[in-house]
Amino acid sequence: MIPTPAQVDVLMCTFRRVEVAETLASLDQQTLPDGVTLRIIVADNDETPSAEARVKEAAAQMQTPVHYVHAPARNISIARNACLDAATGDWVAFIDDDETAPENWIANLLEAVGDHDGAFGAALALYPKDAPAWMAAQNVHSNIPERRGNTVETGHTCNALLRWKDTPWMGERFDLSRGKTGGEDTEFFFRIRDLGATFTLAENAVVTEAVVPSRMKLSWLLQRKYRQGQSYAVAAGSTGARIKLAIMALIKVIVCALAGLAFIWSEDRRMFWLLRAAMHVGVISGCLSLKQPEIYGHG
Repeated sequence: MIPTPAQVDVLMCTFRRVEVAETLASLDQQTLPDGVTLRIIVADNDETPSAEARVKEAAAQMQTPVHYVHAPARNISIARNACLDAATGDWVAFIDDDETAPENWIANLLEAVGDHDGAFGAALALYPKDAPAWMAAQNVHSNIPERRGNTVETGHTCNALLRWKDTPWMGERFDLSRGKTGGEDTEFFFRIRDLGATFTLAENAVVTEAVVPSRMKLSWLLQRKYRQGQSYAVAAGSTGARIKLAIMALIKVIVCALAGLAFIWSEDRRMFWLLRAAMHVGVISGCLSLKQPEIYGHG
């Protein structure tokens, strides 16, 4: 049961995306449990407040209060931290500025979290008709959180709920050094877990995101998988753990390479193993603390 009354602050970072207005509109349609109130905080990560007019115009048509903050520049951690600085809710929820939330999104997150401190839901990709068949079949752009064994170790800010007010992690913030490379959310939730937070999955709390043409390139997907591997390596805290994880990842790269060769005649299977290999190469890179590619601030 969720203690009520309870306030949920929905945190959203934006950078030159017109879709932010549609995301805000979907948040305004939330059907909330009795005693739960909603507030939206939008942090604009551009050098100039380029989203201010768009956000305030959308907010003027909404019943849900919207707080806009300018948080320059081109470092997503700066924007995420500005959202946390402005948060006063019992809970904070995270969503991306190009996603759409169904009307029961917040309610389903709150129902799923139970006695846990956080819950992660899926962000499902919506593919255009001209998307490569193998890409849509594998659903490679969707972000679906998972358990490792019986544990949910970490998650992503594309769809998450976190207990916030009066918690041991209320003073924690996103790592600025990861603010251009990505992986700042994975590391943040790992850190929150180390402070005692427990996480679960919210299988019914699903948001959707349309896949744009620039993200349907194999090069973009390979970089994404590589970066995901680098981000996961943060789970290995000690030198010994990093060595063990790197060795396991190397073995998996070899397995992926052999499997890819075995299925070289099948584009679907070949691409599957190629992307898996890229992720495990990223794990090795993360264990060796190699430089990560910058993905934020180039739009």
